Amino acid sequence: MDSTALPGLPAPPPLGASALPPGTYDGSLVLVTGGGTGLGRAIAAEFARLGADLLIVSRRERHLAPAREELAKLGTRVTSAVCDIRDPKRISEVFDGCALPDVLVNNAAANFPVPTEDMSPNAWQAVVDITLTGTFLMTREFGRRHLAAGTPGSVIDVGASYAWTGGPGFAHSAAAKAGVESLVRTLAVEWGPYGIQVNGLVPGLMPHADMTDDIRGNLARAETGADTAGDRGSPDDEVGAGRGAHDRRQPALRVGAPRELGWAATFLASPYARFITGHTLVVDGANWQRRELVSPPVTPVRDQLERGPFTG
Repeated sequence: MDSTALPGLPAPPPLGASALPPGTYDGSLVLVTGGGTGLGRAIAAEFARLGADLLIVSRRERHLAPAREELAKLGTRVTSAVCDIRDPKRISEVFDGCALPDVLVNNAAANFPVPTEDMSPNAWQAVVDITLTGTFLMTREFGRRHLAAGTPGSVIDVGASYAWTGGPGFAHSAAAKAGVESLVRTLAVEWGPYGIQVNGLVPGLMPHADMTDDIRGNLARAETGADTAGDRGSPDDEVGAGRGAHDRRQPALRVGAPRELGWAATFLASPYARFITGHTLVVDGANWQRRELVSPPVTPVRDQLERGPFTG
């Protein structure tokens, strides 16, 4: 049956809607790494709509300035800090410069597609240092300060489904995200007695204006000339109105909206999820669980990335 004749999963409620009571995060401070762009900014926005003050962190001020302006329109107090999360000294300075955050969202990561045989040691190190070590360093600082203060807290680590399945073309990121997933399970047990929750959050395909050129290129290669959901651009765009090439590649028959990831994050850190810890919530319309009745032909990663033969 043509997928255009099937309903798929319903579109989400409109931007600005929430399942949680207004003011759920009144008086709370939420720190979001990579909060100046893309999914990080969408997560920050949903916390702001529920009353949280925000501290958004990025390596580049040019990402922070426009995000501060947009998020402040939601009526919340927004501060920002330039921080390379690979630098423990700078992380400590950021925490010294603010009230102790109640929630830490580790969203910052690095990634780009490359066949493993072409990957330089520097490329491997950069992705692992930002995605895994940076997440560890931020979480460690957050945890140490809450342990010393005797206060509860909540950590949400943004992961990836290829932490479980493997990620051909993304060996560096897949290995790093597998480490992040292990941190979630480990620290939930270690820090649960002290009132600190640690959970994971895995997004599916949620097109937005800040996607990297590499991601856009991957989406373009998959479009095969059909109309594309990848052009939807903004976190405020609606989903489910049409059936684009990437919608048809999801079991839900639609891509996700960034706000759907934000709603999941606000729930996991809320008072209504206090007994949930060590869990990873996948928000991808069941895409990572897809299987074909007959496996499609194998296309080597080099061919998918349109690279020539490896010559050493």
